[in-house]
Amino acid sequence: MSDELTNQIIGAAIEVHIVLGAGLLECIYKDMCREFSIRKIPYQRQVAIDVKYKGEVILGQRLDLLVFGEVIVELKSQSRLPEHATAQLLSYLKLTGFKRGLLINFAETRLVNGIKRISL
Repeated sequence: MSDELTNQIIGAAIEVHIVLGAGLLECIYKDMCREFSIRKIPYQRQVAIDVKYKGEVILGQRLDLLVFGEVIVELKSQSRLPEHATAQLLSYLKLTGFKRGLLINFAETRLVNGIKRISL
């Protein structure tokens, strides 16, 4: 699922990884938005989404990043991603109706090994 939008996001993530390295706290990498701003990539942080269950709305769920208004980006910094990380991103895609997502794990020595593209 390689496309121009996700390639731009990955390019920004790689630049952040080159400058900062691997293994810092996840909250540090969430500031990769500075690189998005430099590259004029539109983004939103901590976007609230509604989870609907039997006609009720459950509040409190947030996306790490919504980039270009259509790509969900979930950031991690863990030596080994938990199995639910992919399921979490898939659920976000289903709940929002967006079709593309990136799971980026900044704990990898080579960031390309920590990027997972998911599409519906």
